[in-house]
Amino acid sequence: MAVADVERLKSLIRDVPDWPEPGVVFKDIMPLLANAEALRELIDILGDWAAERSPDIVVGAEARGFFVGSAIAYKLGCGFVPARRPGKLPLETISAEYALEYGKNTLELRADAFGDGARVLIHDDVLATGGTAKALAELVEQLGGEVVGLQFIIELDFLKGLEKISDYDVFSLIHY
Repeated sequence: MAVADVERLKSLIRDVPDWPEPGVVFKDIMPLLANAEALRELIDILGDWAAERSPDIVVGAEARGFFVGSAIAYKLGCGFVPARRPGKLPLETISAEYALEYGKNTLELRADAFGDGARVLIHDDVLATGGTAKALAELVEQLGGEVVGLQFIIELDFLKGLEKISDYDVFSLIHY
């Protein structure tokens, strides 16, 4: 993967100031996803990294983690499990609350999402404070899964989220 390729993908990410709160600069990946060539390249890069970890399941964080996470699962021929906000999944769930850079949130997995010993790759669009990623890793382990990697399209280095998940194999494609 050439630096020029990453810079081209990065150029398709739009800054949205003061969203969802004043002072936050939201990194909008929708222009990148809308570009067919860039989307294919993104899935290939992330899929190649994921393939080396041989996951059985990809867990994608709500909501933007669904778009790319499910495409990676398809590319690898493995299953996809969505991590959802409370009340969005039927049947029994387990949940974890975590801190965001601007508040708190909760994610849930179905209690029967995968079996003991499943090799699980976690995908989310952005690594910020690390709260979402750490919560998801703990949920996966609570269900008996093995976290084989965490991957992100974007990492906001200045928020030091990597420190919370440094015990895991982590890949972030684009850094700010």
